[in-house]
Amino acid sequence: MSTGKSNTLLAFLLGAAVGAGLALLYAPEPGIDTRRKLKEGMEDAGDWALNKYDDARDAFENNSDKVKSIVKEKKSGLKSAFETGKGAYKRGREKLLKEEPV
Repeated sequence: MSTGKSNTLLAFLLGAAVGAGLALLYAPEPGIDTRRKLKEGMEDAGDWALNKYDDARDAFENNSDKVKSIVKEKKSGLKSAFETGKGAYKRGREKLLKEEPV
């Protein structure tokens, strides 16, 4: 899910939670029932947030392994290119030194 959609969904869910809480506060129920419903709602929201945290952590861990793999692949390619360039420089320098009169 893209960041913009994630932010919109999160804002909607938080707004819905606040709206539900306000609706409970103004509902014509005894205070004990209202407090129980609020407590259950907060527990549900906490569970939801914990699940989202776990999902984000898992995604980060999975992607960090991919990033490490890509960096490792690119590192070996760059090292090979560097060594090739170093060899070409050395050969070119030796050729120039042989051609120049001292």
